[in-house]
Amino acid sequence: MALCVKEQAHYSPPWAGVSIIGIAGSSGSGKSTLSHAIISQMNLPWVCILSMDSFYKSLDAEGSRKAFLNEYDFDSPDAIDFDRLVEILQDLKAGKRAEIPIYSFSKHAREKETTSIYSPHVLILEGIFALYDPRVLELLDMKVFCQADGDTCLSRRILRDVAERGRDIEGVIKQWFGFVKPNFQRYVEPQGEIADIIVPRGVENRVAINMVVQYIQRTLKEKSIAHIMALKKLGLGAEDEPLSKSVLLLEQTPQFKGMNTIIQDVGTPAEEFVFYFDRIATLLVEHAMNNIFFTEKTVETPIGNKYQGLIATGEVSAVVVLRAGGALETGLKRVIPDCKTGRLLIQSNIRTGEPELHFLNLPDNINKHDSVLLLDPQMSSGGAALMSVQILVDHGVPPEKIVFVTYTAGKMGLNRLTKVFPEVKVVVCTIIQDYEERWIEKRYFGC
Repeated sequence: MALCVKEQAHYSPPWAGVSIIGIAGSSGSGKSTLSHAIISQMNLPWVCILSMDSFYKSLDAEGSRKAFLNEYDFDSPDAIDFDRLVEILQDLKAGKRAEIPIYSFSKHAREKETTSIYSPHVLILEGIFALYDPRVLELLDMKVFCQADGDTCLSRRILRDVAERGRDIEGVIKQWFGFVKPNFQRYVEPQGEIADIIVPRGVENRVAINMVVQYIQRTLKEKSIAHIMALKKLGLGAEDEPLSKSVLLLEQTPQFKGMNTIIQDVGTPAEEFVFYFDRIATLLVEHAMNNIFFTEKTVETPIGNKYQGLIATGEVSAVVVLRAGGALETGLKRVIPDCKTGRLLIQSNIRTGEPELHFLNLPDNINKHDSVLLLDPQMSSGGAALMSVQILVDHGVPPEKIVFVTYTAGKMGLNRLTKVFPEVKVVVCTIIQDYEERWIEKRYFGC
């Protein structure tokens, strides 16, 4: 029965179910300026902008010819790849990483490269058709429509297209009267009827901006409270449950106990602390390597004998949870000198204690690696550990290929992690009391 509970436990990071705000309006009405003003006022890494300019369809030869002659209708809904847009919005709602296409207006074609969006708590979708497609409307949590005088819109479009999109004034005016103005009346203007907020004067309308900002602040607060409550729910009774079989404790040999005593002693000099911690880090990584996937292999020794051994079935990479995880890197490099390494920065909010993702840089094609070591020398309540494992899972790494390596861990944190991810192996040196303050990085790095 306990095993069943562990398998059914679920963790949702704060970016799952991202809140999406749609901002529509005529070309030149100030949608982008308004979006950036909101972002600037929020000044948070978890609120980002997705422009619908990235979702213009790739043109065939005839469409490309018309585009260079300013005869292609970019202001029609048919020019937008709504299927791809909806797919990406659904991925972001599910908490997954999304690859956003890059459209070049000077080439009138999509670039080969893409840009990634991952873990926004609030997403601002801005474009002339942000409120047009019914599938997109179902995913929106707030709908905003920008209004501006037609002459103002035309002047803004001329300035933007000449400066940023490689067009001339004559071509911009030709497109305006040929496509933009008729399509505004046909497709864009009706979107204002379904908007929650209509914003005249764009960025000059401070009242409207404050309304959107207050909505975002309220949404972020609700997400934070829900995240903290979910973590508390996972922790109920966790300290009284037996440890999972996937928790692998280092053998407590006399030599190990001696090194551990030196590390735990507050009077140990910094040089000795680093020396012995690196030794234990090496043992932890070696033990972690015993839990990756191997295949049998026969090699020939220098004297001609055959030796039957094991070899890793594929590439092994590591992800360091900053900044404390850096203390385990020396041990990692001693065991796997050429290991590809990524970085995560997860910090607890000073006011709420909620873990927050601030930085992410994973090895390329990490989802194709055979095993991934996750390095963080301290696990207390398990919030940061849950988030870091969830990030790897969101990037396509199966839980059974993840080995979490830590020096100390609380029983609650271990049970929280193994409840949600029973397939993840956890290699730990010492079991400690729950909610122990982080101290290893301060002693290891000296600050």
